[in-house]
Amino acid sequence: MYIYVVIDELFRNRGGKGSGRSRFLRNREGFVSTGAMQRASRLKRELHLLTTQPPPGITCWQNGSRIDDLQAQMLGSADTPYEKGIFNLEIRFLTPIYHPNIDSAGRICLDVLRLPPKGAWRPSLNIATLLTSIQILMNEPNPDDPLMADISSEYKYNKQTFLKNARQWTEKYASQTTMTVETTDEENHQSAANPPKDSHISQKRKGSSISGLSKRPCSET
Repeated sequence: MYIYVVIDELFRNRGGKGSGRSRFLRNREGFVSTGAMQRASRLKRELHLLTTQPPPGITCWQNGSRIDDLQAQMLGSADTPYEKGIFNLEIRFLTPIYHPNIDSAGRICLDVLRLPPKGAWRPSLNIATLLTSIQILMNEPNPDDPLMADISSEYKYNKQTFLKNARQWTEKYASQTTMTVETTDEENHQSAANPPKDSHISQKRKGSSISGLSKRPCSET
């Protein structure tokens, strides 16, 4: 689920007619509604709160001029195989991660990211809560509801191998050294083609590196 859908569903006026997504698309075409103004106002407040009182190990910022286009960065927690890793998110992981509940495209199987009746999302949840929930899932995988079946089986029946593989992925894809090199390469490529437009460079997820692992899609909302 991409960030614009999550944000639109998160802040939509549930009492109005039509889906939140359709109102969002109409707004992009130039229409303005009371619900859109309310969503924008709430989002601004939450971004200010995330800036002044961020959850531990989490940062979130507006990407470019669109207020509904957010990116986040999460630090791997101590005493986990993701320790010292720096993971970029867009309500999906942009940084590759070896995890039972996160697939090769970065999609996250988490109930608060899915709408009822299958999910546990509710209007009172804010962005900080969603990011903290992802952080908890990252630290405490749920092998009984996996996206990556092979990794889930490894986590359940060969924990040491899972920890070793997860640490190797963290060092390879999420270490500060790796991200500095990749960011520099991408900036050099962009500067050769176009002037830089944003100080935050998105990390592309390397799906080809993990194509051999089996997976299943998370339940649709």
